[in-house]
Amino acid sequence: MSPDPAVQAAAQPDGRVAVIALEGVPEICPGDDLAAMLLEALRNTPLALPLRDDDVLVVTQKVVSKAEGAIVDLTAIEPRPELVAFAERWDRDARQLEVVLREARRVVRMANGVLITETRHGFICANGGVDASNMGPLSGNVVTLLPVDPDASAGRIRAAVARAFGVDVAVLISDSFGRPWRWGITDVAIGVSGMLPLDDLRGSPDADGRIMRSTVRATADEIATAAELALGKTAGRPAAIVRGTHPTRGEGRIADVLMPREMDLFP
Repeated sequence: MSPDPAVQAAAQPDGRVAVIALEGVPEICPGDDLAAMLLEALRNTPLALPLRDDDVLVVTQKVVSKAEGAIVDLTAIEPRPELVAFAERWDRDARQLEVVLREARRVVRMANGVLITETRHGFICANGGVDASNMGPLSGNVVTLLPVDPDASAGRIRAAVARAFGVDVAVLISDSFGRPWRWGITDVAIGVSGMLPLDDLRGSPDADGRIMRSTVRATADEIATAAELALGKTAGRPAAIVRGTHPTRGEGRIADVLMPREMDLFP
């Protein structure tokens, strides 16, 4: 349903967006209370507090997966022969590829050293979200999987923040995805709580008064990417407050951003 123009106008940002990376989050291990660690980081990060109703807390997938125990020991994985041959040709780890296939709902493409699959969540991404980077002391022998239910992961963090600070901020779980026909990765939202991941502007007027017919903003993905610019890939900062984007609040779900296969122009 298209948004109420009056509500939309009232929620327009003032042109300033701030991204505040949280400091002091330690190395996360399975079973750790990630929410408690994020609360402590919020208290210890200048400018993070007081929280505002329009803040969005972005937390990277890696620490969520670690805390939830979504980790696979590669030393226990026996890859199938065809993956061994593929890995040797393209300088890949056959054990990791085996984990990718075990986690996949379907294989979209496997060529040129790249394995693109559809995950059980419905995400289309390289390596099915299976990641070997930034694993700390276990690097090289373990990989993380995507959280089982990223929306629920975001919801638990959101509830903990609300209890601690009395402010109901939206929470996103982010991960890095590639993009068709473009080099490079960008962060997207894979879990959401407390905001709608899309802003449907269809039926609303543009700046010239023309009615927009097809514009749907990927707001959650845009916020996740903004956060990544402050977090980086090697700085050990797994969470950030993004302030000033004024997301549309509501009980959204990440499934809302997934395009049905029947609408795929490049099956």
